[in-house]
Amino acid sequence: MTDKHIDREVLSVLREVMEDGYPELLDTFLADSENRLLELRETADAKVLSEVAHSFKGSAGNMGAVRLAELCQRLESDAKGNSPAQIAKLVAEISSEFAQVRPEYEYERQDALTQ
Repeated sequence: MTDKHIDREVLSVLREVMEDGYPELLDTFLADSENRLLELRETADAKVLSEVAHSFKGSAGNMGAVRLAELCQRLESDAKGNSPAQIAKLVAEISSEFAQVRPEYEYERQDALTQ
C-alpha cells in the first residue's frame, strides 16, 4: 500500500531482503536523517543545501519515504534560485514531513525486532 507519505511496498521488500539487518537499516536511516536535517537547518550555502538535499532524497526514496523524497528533490532543484525565506520554508516542510514519518519507521523497527 502506498499512502501519500510512505510506500509500504518498499518497506515490505526491504524487510524481506534485509532480514535480520532490517532494524539496523531503519536505525541508520533515522540517524542519517537527523544529521541531514541538522545540516539543512544550519547551512545557508546553496551548493551544500543542494548536495545534502540530494543525498537525503536518495535515502528517503530508498526507504519509501515518498513525500520526503519529493520535498528534498524540490530543495535540491531550487536551492540556488530561491530566496533564504523560501529555502527556510522548504527546510521546515522537510523537517515537518520527517517528524510525521519518523514514528512509522520507529514502529517498523520495533515490529521487526519482535518478529
